[in-house]
Amino acid sequence: MDQKMRLIGRDMSIKMGITMSFFLSLIGTATSGHFTIPGFLISFVVSTIISLIIGFLIPMGKLSNGLLTKLHLVRGTLGARCVETCVSDLIYTPIMTFAMVFLAYNMAMKQSGGMAQLNLGRMFLSSLIICFLAAFVIIFIVQPIFMKQAMKKHGMVKPEE
Repeated sequence: MDQKMRLIGRDMSIKMGITMSFFLSLIGTATSGHFTIPGFLISFVVSTIISLIIGFLIPMGKLSNGLLTKLHLVRGTLGARCVETCVSDLIYTPIMTFAMVFLAYNMAMKQSGGMAQLNLGRMFLSSLIICFLAAFVIIFIVQPIFMKQAMKKHGMVKPEE
């Protein structure tokens, strides 16, 4: 059972990491006002690497379950889903957003020879707000879908399904 749960956790980390990286990279480069395919691809690759590292180091399932237990919430209810979504959002989004903004900031400064009038803090905060909201919606939608797929793949489907 523990081995199956580890495999499900690994699958979830990979799927969620790639999905979040794709959408947050797309949103980040689109809202920057300077969308380019190379910029998006670089952001996506860096973000994917970071999100996979986070996913393999931080036991999201254990964190979520512990918080649900403390809050006396039942897994699968709307309240529990919102809490699980917030946990993922609060852990992944700031780190991924900062990495993408820092990368974009450095690229802009290099391209301008250090003359760009950019404020890293302002860039980060405005992107963070947008990414928090977008990530919440994305996580809320795809997390249960990916969980059902992972459980089915590893033979842990509920009898009534």
